[in-house]
Amino acid sequence: MNQIPIPATYMRGGTSKGVFFKLTDLPEAAQVPGEARDRLLMRVIGSPDPYQKQIDGMGGATSSTSKTVILSRSESPDHDVDYLFGQVSIDKPFVDWSGNCGNLSAAVGPFAISNGLVDPTRIPENGEVEVRIWQANIGKTIVSRVPITNGVVQETGDFELDGVTFPAAEVPVAFKDPADGEGAIFPTGNLVDDLDVPGIGTLKATMINAGIPTVFLRAADIGYTGNELQEAVNGDAKALEMFEAIRAHGAVRMGLIADASEAAARQHTPKVAFVAPPADYLSSSGKQVSAQEIDLLVRALSMGKLHHAMMGTAAVAIASAAAIDGTLVNLAAGGGKLNAVTFGHPSGTLRVGAEASLVDGRWVIEEAVMSRSARVLMEGFVRVPANSF
Repeated sequence: MNQIPIPATYMRGGTSKGVFFKLTDLPEAAQVPGEARDRLLMRVIGSPDPYQKQIDGMGGATSSTSKTVILSRSESPDHDVDYLFGQVSIDKPFVDWSGNCGNLSAAVGPFAISNGLVDPTRIPENGEVEVRIWQANIGKTIVSRVPITNGVVQETGDFELDGVTFPAAEVPVAFKDPADGEGAIFPTGNLVDDLDVPGIGTLKATMINAGIPTVFLRAADIGYTGNELQEAVNGDAKALEMFEAIRAHGAVRMGLIADASEAAARQHTPKVAFVAPPADYLSSSGKQVSAQEIDLLVRALSMGKLHHAMMGTAAVAIASAAAIDGTLVNLAAGGGKLNAVTFGHPSGTLRVGAEASLVDGRWVIEEAVMSRSARVLMEGFVRVPANSF
């Protein structure tokens, strides 16, 4: 059986990497949702891999690098491009379509412009283009502002993002009305809940649907300080089991699944994060982070492991929760009205902002904003055996 070539672009967006496709470039069977599409994307990435290395594919064996994106010209007159994100499991045979990737959202606008998905008459010789993106996984609007130099996307620049080695051009990204579902920011109706986790106990938790469903805990309640790096958690099998149990029971309380046993087939959502007041620590790059330069500490897990920096969608959840007085995130940052916070993560710091308001007794987030960067790493064709899907 021969291999078939499929046009693709390998891109970094924020602190993630993924394989980007135009919908119309996919084989016909994979242009619609279903088994053929999932099998194709898994083969591209190199999953499922019992060795958890993804050696025979484009994946990088981490949640940040086992990602795929499918883009098409939007059918909506209010949007330029439709964006579908697939989180590919590393060692299990499935693609999780239940959420968005906030980091790769920053790469969607640049890809769309460079690949003819945005009206060329809107692209200036120099300046920026506002790209309106329909995030098809969660049914939300994302607006990015992409810099243009000499008629093409500008990728290089002096914007530095902790967790990314080299500077690049800044791409501001706004997540409009980021609450999941029909505005149910707090699916339990509470800013803080008592979350019962068998074998672990009862934990205070803020469970929020904004950017991505996230369960926030207090670091001290689970034996952490909030300034941990990856090895402190990812090398501890009991800790990972604890976090997965918390995630599973949090998913049930948030109404995402009916029973905790279903969580194994829904790895991408919800996320689990823990927060603490600001403190000095040494980041994974060796950079010293001072308590004076941050409002709080946050560590988050993705696909069962502590993330090396911060997922973009989780950053939206952090911004949204911080903006609402009384959540665990807000209290860790000092409480009160907070329209923006700078938080410390394993790779450094990140500033995010959100506008929250109470409307008819329900909290509403108008938008959450952060800056990212994006860059094409390679473009051409990926090849997969023709019997892969």
